[in-house]
Amino acid sequence: MKLAEESFLTDDFLRQLINVGEVDILVGLPTHNNAKTIGSIVHTIQSGILRGFPRERAVIINADGGSRDGTPELVTGVSIDDARPASNLYALRTFHSISTKYASSPASGVALRTILAAAELLRAKACVVMSPESANIEPEWLSKLLRPIYDDGFDLVTPTYRRHKFEGLLITNLLYPMTRALYGLRIREAYPPEFGFSGHLGSQFLGQNVWNDGTGGAGVELRFTLAAITGRYLICQSFLGEKDHVERHAADLVPMLRQTVGTLFSALEPDFPVWSAVAGSQPAPTTGADHEVLLEPLRVNRKRLREMFSTGVAELESVFQSILSPSTLAELQRIARLGEEEFHYPAELWVRTVYEFAASYRKSVISRDHIIQALAPLFRGRVFTFLMENRNASADDVENNIEALCLEFERLKPYLLQLWKSRE
Repeated sequence: MKLAEESFLTDDFLRQLINVGEVDILVGLPTHNNAKTIGSIVHTIQSGILRGFPRERAVIINADGGSRDGTPELVTGVSIDDARPASNLYALRTFHSISTKYASSPASGVALRTILAAAELLRAKACVVMSPESANIEPEWLSKLLRPIYDDGFDLVTPTYRRHKFEGLLITNLLYPMTRALYGLRIREAYPPEFGFSGHLGSQFLGQNVWNDGTGGAGVELRFTLAAITGRYLICQSFLGEKDHVERHAADLVPMLRQTVGTLFSALEPDFPVWSAVAGSQPAPTTGADHEVLLEPLRVNRKRLREMFSTGVAELESVFQSILSPSTLAELQRIARLGEEEFHYPAELWVRTVYEFAASYRKSVISRDHIIQALAPLFRGRVFTFLMENRNASADDVENNIEALCLEFERLKPYLLQLWKSRE
């Protein structure tokens, strides 16, 4: 255990960890004001451990970002005995549940670092991080995320879900296609809300210099996935079922772009020796479906998306001139003038846009945060086209369209390499 790691864990938390001793299974639960859902989530986690790992030594590690609604007390106050009657199962070992407050405001990077340090101290063999917002988790999720690690030697298990065709648009239209094209592995959820990992991978990542780079650990879950890929760890996917849809507002887009696209763009420089040598992509081993699509009606304000795109292209012209090639900008300005029925932001133009943004981010042609913010209206334009193309589409049609976009990211990868080298 390194002293630097010890220094950010409180003495009280270290004492609690010492009392727990070594464990087989560790469940990490980062929280911040989750009192409404956390009780049922802890019950579900306990049921999952009782059913799947009754003989193993297990612990819940709650890393709390300063909750004021009693969340930590709800985590540690749930007794394993409450879960037993429902499952008719009994743990043959003590099942611990401990909590630590790491800050007065939440930061997912600090929460994960706390969980990883605890896992290393406790020498946990298989670990899982569960999202406190997943109100619909099932006990089986624990086994689905932990068994491939505990039994089969995998180092990272990412989830796949059953989602509505218009959910997760940032994943389907940017994050999945780009990480797949660059890193060569088809991982649907590279920025997973819940995931399993081996103690070995956790310790390796804990020692990386991602904690003090000034980002506050933003997007750390994506960094974790990329570290597993570049480190050639064994990765698989496990289908969990339906994911509760958390309503996001349009105003949330820029923070989400910072955590996802900003994190991906910042990883490209250090990871260049790896991704520059990759051609094409390979499927990741997957248990169950690698995705499922729901088609029931979902209201989306398409008109507003197109208006925000057109307004953004007009208002940010000087910003785009420093980020985009003249031909890409001219094409965006042309489609910004089109009416709703004629409007079309084609896949090839979208991929060129994203790759030019990535290269400009690397060069810091303007503030990197301003580059990420400037991508927001363009992403909305691309989403408008995706919604229009798929409004009457079957599940297979939607998947074929996503696959076609992925192949476009792969086909145009030499263009990114060309941009990268021309900006040396």
